Amino acid sequence: MKLSFTDRAREMVVSFMDMEEDGPQALRLAVEGSPFAPNYELTLVESASRGESDIEVDLGAFTVLVDESSVKRLDGANVDFIETIQESGFQITPDPDAVKEAMDSGGPGGKLAERVTHVLDTEINPAIAAHGGVINLIDVQGTEIFIEMAGGCQGCAMSRMTLRQGVERMVSQSVPEVTAIHDVTDHASGDNPYFT
Repeated sequence: MKLSFTDRAREMVVSFMDMEEDGPQALRLAVEGSPFAPNYELTLVESASRGESDIEVDLGAFTVLVDESSVKRLDGANVDFIETIQESGFQITPDPDAVKEAMDSGGPGGKLAERVTHVLDTEINPAIAAHGGVINLIDVQGTEIFIEMAGGCQGCAMSRMTLRQGVERMVSQSVPEVTAIHDVTDHASGDNPYFT
């Protein structure tokens, strides 16, 4: 497994480990959720807490433990430590090839995906097409769905209202099993919003 840390990220991990008094530590790294909206978790653990299926990555100054279910999604990822005026923390950037593979996988399947896609295609997209927009179902994880806004919706100042008052309401009425809707759109890169 290939996993890289920037010099700054390495320094921060070592400094956090130096604050621990319990002896040798390892960094546990895991990823959950959709490939399009992943949740990364970094935790300092005792080296002895290595699970049977964990993959161990030796980075010299410290060891990273990755659970078997996260290996494929973290292979080739880069870990950095970002500091801005408002926040600081670790930032994980997945391997672009892994993201492309997930996007090219043919999209979500199953009955829930079919029902949500039907609502998008017959009720929501015809309404927003007049503004040059379209909303696509990108992924389904359990009862949570992940959508992406494109065309005039990408970068539109009204996209949040469209999501909350339009998409969520219509999907909830037609497919009540859906417990959460996540917008994974990169709104900052939208170049043709209907409203500016």
